[in-house]
Amino acid sequence: MTDRLIKALAFDGQVRVFVLDAKQTVQEAKERHQTWHTATAALGRSLAATALLAANLKGQERVSVEVIGSGPLGRIVTDGDSQGNVRGFVNNPKVALELNSQGKLDVAGAVGLPGSLVVRKHMGSGEPFAGQVPLVSGELAEDFTYYMAVSEQTPSAIGLSVLVNADESVAAAGGFMLQMMPGADDLLVDLLEARIKELGRFSDLLESQKTLEELLDLLVGPGNAQVLEEIPVSFHCPCDKERFAKGIRSIGKEEIQAMIDEDHGAEVVCHFCGDRFTFSEDELSQLVAEIDQQRTEASEE
Repeated sequence: MTDRLIKALAFDGQVRVFVLDAKQTVQEAKERHQTWHTATAALGRSLAATALLAANLKGQERVSVEVIGSGPLGRIVTDGDSQGNVRGFVNNPKVALELNSQGKLDVAGAVGLPGSLVVRKHMGSGEPFAGQVPLVSGELAEDFTYYMAVSEQTPSAIGLSVLVNADESVAAAGGFMLQMMPGADDLLVDLLEARIKELGRFSDLLESQKTLEELLDLLVGPGNAQVLEEIPVSFHCPCDKERFAKGIRSIGKEEIQAMIDEDHGAEVVCHFCGDRFTFSEDELSQLVAEIDQQRTEASEE
């Protein structure tokens, strides 16, 4: 069953709502990077948050996220687009901490404070819009909520959760984001805060295997929301051999020749998806020839 995200408006357009099921997406990330359970939860939450942020984008716009903590995970890097494609990796996937005091996966301990959250929005040509805030908890939902309030000045409530089975597979993963629209009633803010608090942990709602439509009703109340759009969500990496060939060409003729002479070839691994691309001596020699041709053409102009 394909993951999906639904976008809705609630309370006569005063609130924008996003609700996400990301179980299969996080499971694929876990398999590609062979993450252990705490790392799976942290990477999964970041992927879910990235999908929620990207749902606000249009066309070919993208968002990239870096969570830079001081814990054993190192950096978490994710990115996503408006079509529901997300990808990501964590520097150290082999992190499995003891459960925290609430009996839950200790994402905050794995991320570690102090740290920072960096969000870059690629809106087309030119430099991306970048916002950075300090991590406030390391649990990530609170950190993304803080980012939205401080950097984008959009009052929001974000919930993220990943549940991992005893065999390390993903039992459930997803999230939600509520955004107050300009001019929203202050009493409505209080109402939604109380409602979210009353619902308890989002992980418990995910574990109950409710549909996204049922989760939407639980968040804002039955009959209070109008679904605008449904987006399929998946782990997708656009890397291919030609992209990496361009990268190898960029390091220069001398470095490529050293690969040929010393290693008799090259292997490149994509950080985001783990796919491997092998270049033979002949293929590297072809890249050297292309560099020579470019230099010749440039000198003739």
